[in-house]
Amino acid sequence: MKRFKPNAFVLRTTLLSSSSSSLRTYLTTSSLDAQMIKTGFNPNTCRSNYLMNDLVKNGQLSHAQKLFDQMPQTNLISTNTLISGHVKAGNLSKAQQLFDQTVERNVVTWTIIIGGYVQNNQVYQTFGLFSDMRQSGLEPDHVTFTTVLSVCNEFSRFNQAIQIHALVLKYGYGFTLRVCNTLVDTYCKCHYIEFAHRFFNEIPHRDCVTYTAMIAGYSKVGWNEEAVKLFLKMQVSGLKPSDFTFAAILSAGIRLDDLNFGEQIHGFVVKMNFVQNVFVSNALLDFYSKHDQVTDAAKLFYEMPELDGVSYNVIITAYAWNGQYKECFDLFRELQFTRFDRKQYPFATILSVAAALPHLKMGKQVHSQAIVSSALSEIQVENSLIDMYAKCNSLEEANTIFSSQVHRDTVSWTTMISCYVHNGLCEDSLKLFLEMRKADVSMDQATFACILRASANLASIGLGKQLHSFIIRSGFISNVFAGSALVDAYANCGSIQDAIQTFNEMPDRTTVSWNAMIAAYARDGDADATFRSFKEMAHLNLQPDSVTFLSILSACSHCGLVEEGLRYFDAMTQTYNLDPGRKHYACMIDILGRGGRFSELERFIFQMPFEPDEVMLLSVLNSCKIYGKQELARKTADLLFKMELKDAGPYVMMSNIYAAAGKWDDVGKVKKSMRDRGVKKVPAYSWVEVKHKIHKFSSNDTKHPQNDEIQRKLKILAEQMEKEGYMPDTTCALQNVEEDIKVESLMYHSERLAIAYALITTPPGSPIVVMKNLRACVDCHSAIKMISKIVGRKITVRDSSRFHHFSDGRCSCGDYW
Repeated sequence: MKRFKPNAFVLRTTLLSSSSSSLRTYLTTSSLDAQMIKTGFNPNTCRSNYLMNDLVKNGQLSHAQKLFDQMPQTNLISTNTLISGHVKAGNLSKAQQLFDQTVERNVVTWTIIIGGYVQNNQVYQTFGLFSDMRQSGLEPDHVTFTTVLSVCNEFSRFNQAIQIHALVLKYGYGFTLRVCNTLVDTYCKCHYIEFAHRFFNEIPHRDCVTYTAMIAGYSKVGWNEEAVKLFLKMQVSGLKPSDFTFAAILSAGIRLDDLNFGEQIHGFVVKMNFVQNVFVSNALLDFYSKHDQVTDAAKLFYEMPELDGVSYNVIITAYAWNGQYKECFDLFRELQFTRFDRKQYPFATILSVAAALPHLKMGKQVHSQAIVSSALSEIQVENSLIDMYAKCNSLEEANTIFSSQVHRDTVSWTTMISCYVHNGLCEDSLKLFLEMRKADVSMDQATFACILRASANLASIGLGKQLHSFIIRSGFISNVFAGSALVDAYANCGSIQDAIQTFNEMPDRTTVSWNAMIAAYARDGDADATFRSFKEMAHLNLQPDSVTFLSILSACSHCGLVEEGLRYFDAMTQTYNLDPGRKHYACMIDILGRGGRFSELERFIFQMPFEPDEVMLLSVLNSCKIYGKQELARKTADLLFKMELKDAGPYVMMSNIYAAAGKWDDVGKVKKSMRDRGVKKVPAYSWVEVKHKIHKFSSNDTKHPQNDEIQRKLKILAEQMEKEGYMPDTTCALQNVEEDIKVESLMYHSERLAIAYALITTPPGSPIVVMKNLRACVDCHSAIKMISKIVGRKITVRDSSRFHHFSDGRCSCGDYW
C-alpha cells in the first residue's frame, strides 16, 4: 500500500490540473482496473494515455500511434485506447495486429476487437473471437454480450442468439436491462417475433428502449395492430417515448394505411416537443409521402427547423413517386449546394426518374455525379444504373455495369433479368436466370415475376409449368405477387384454365391477384367473365384501381361494347374517384373509333386533359381503315408524321389504307417518307412450341429443317380449303402485283407456316397455340377458321391485339378484333 499512495496522489494532482470537462472525459474512458492497482500508477504513462485518448477522439490516429510507439511504458489503457481508435477508423487489420501483440488482455480488450468485426459484419470471426476469449479464462461482461448479440441480426443467426442467451443466464446477466433490451431486439431481427414477445413479457423492469425494440419488431413483421397496442401500453406505464419510439410507431402506421393515425402521432410529437428532432420529423415525412400526401410532406419539409440528407432524400423520392419530376429535380439541384454527404444523395431515385421518362442524357449526368461522389460503390445505385440504361435502350451499358459488379445481390440479378425482358430478349433472360441459380443467389417474388413474364412473352407453357414447380419448391407459391405472375403467365400462354386454377388455389387474394385474373379474361376476349370478376372483387370489398379499369376497358374494346365502355369509364371517374391515365383514354378512343362513333370520338379527344399521343392517333387511323375514312385518316397520319416517330406503325397503317383503295402512288410516297426518315418496318413473325422447343417463322420462310414437309402440308390444306369454298382476300396482300402472286403470298404468312408445322409434328386432335408479334390479317383469320374445321383441332392464335380461339370454323372474337 505504501507504493500505491504516492502514485494515487500524483494521479489526483495531475488530473485536477486539467479542466473539469477533460477530467470527466478521462474518467469515463479510462476506468481503473485491477492490473493497474496491482502494478501501481505511472504518472508519465497516465499523462500519455490522457493525451492519446484526446488525439483518438479528434481523429488524429497517426499522432496517437506515434505517441504510443514512443511511450517507455504502456499499460492496458494505452493499448485499449489505440485498438479502439483503429477500430473506429475502420483499420481493422491494424487493430488486430496490435491485439495480437498484446500479451496481457482484459475483457475490454477482447470486447473492442470483437466490436471491430461486428462493425464489419464479419460474423464467423466475431463468434471465433468470442469463443477464444472464453477459452482464455476471461468472463464476458454485459458490454461483451450486447456487442456479440448485435451481429445476430437475421433469420439464420437465431441458433447463435439462443446460445448467447444461455451464457447470459449462466454468467448472471439475465436481469441486466441493457442485455435484455439487446436480446429483445436480436430476436426481432431474427424474425422470431413470438420468442421476442415471450421474453419481453418475462423482463421484470422495462424502460423506453425495451418497448421501442418490441414495437419496432412488431412493425417489421407486419404486426402493426400489436405495435399500436404496445405503444398505448407504454403510455399507460408512464414511460416517455424517444425519437426511436416515434420512428418505430410511424413505420407501423405506414403499413396500417391509416392516415388519421399518423396525424394523431404527429400531434403527439408536437405535444412532446419532438418536432425539433430531425430524426422524428424525417419519420413523419416518410409517413406522409408513403400515404401519397405529398402536399403535407412538402409543407412539413419547408417548416422543419433542421434538415439533413435523409430529409432531402425522402421528399425527393416522394415527388418522384408522385410524378412531380420538376420539383424532384429542383430539390436535387438544391441538395448539391448543401454540406451533406454527397455519397448519400438519392442517386437511385433520380436514376429511376430518368428510367421512367426515359431520359438517357440526364441518366448519364447522374451517373457521372455518382462516380465523383464515390456513390457508385453502393449496390443500390449500381442496380438503378442498370435499370436506367436498359429502359433508355442502352442495354450494352447496362450489361457492362452488371458484369463489373464486385458484389451482386438478388436485386442486381433480378434487375438485369428484367432488362432483358424489357428489351424483348426473353431467351437471354432465361439464360441469366439459370446463371443466377448456379451462383446460388436467393430469389424473391420480383425475380419470379420477371422470369414468368419472360415465359409469358415466349408463350412457353412448358417453361411456365417448370417455373410453377420451382416456385412451389422455393416456398413462394403463397406469395401474392408470385401467384399473380403465374396467373398472368398461364393466361399469356393461352391456357386460361391453368390461370383460373392457379387463381382459385391462391390462399390470399389481393387487388393485385384479382387484377391479374381480370386482365387474363380481358386478353382472352371474354367480356362476361371480365365483368363478373369485377363484381366479385367489389363484393369482397376490394377497391378496384386504375389497372382494374384498364383491363375492363380493354375487354370492352376487344368485344365492341361501346355503351359498357362508356359506363365503366364514367364509374371509374365518378364512383371510384380515379383519374384516368393516357392508356384509359386510348382504350376509349379505340372503343368509340372501332364502334364507328366518329362524332363522339372527336368530342372525346377535344375534351381530353392532354394532347393525343402516338398510340391514340394510331388507334384513330386503324378505325379509319375499318370504315374507309380516308380524309380523316390522312389528317391523322399528318399529325403522326409531324411527331418525327421512328416507329413504322403509322406509316404501315397509312400505306395499307392507300393500298386497300388501290392508290399505289400514295403508297409509294408513304414508303419513300419511311426511307427518308430511316424508319424500318418490323418484320412479321410467328412461333409455336413443340416438345419444349420454340420454332420461329417469318413470312415466306424456307429456312426450317422440315420446310419441304411444311410446304406440302400447306398445299394439301389449300386444296381442302378450296373445296370448302374458301376464297382468298387479296386486299390483304398489299403489293401492286398480279392476283395469283397475291394469293400465293397469303398462303405463306408466318402464322400459317407455324400452324402447318404444328400439324405435322403433334398428335392428331391435340390443341395448337401460335403466337404472332403483329396483328393477324383478315385473310389469315378466315383461313385459320376453316383450317380448324378441316383438321378438327382447337387452334389458338395470340396476335399483338388479343387471343383468337378457333374451333370448328368459328373464332372466339366473333370476327371483331
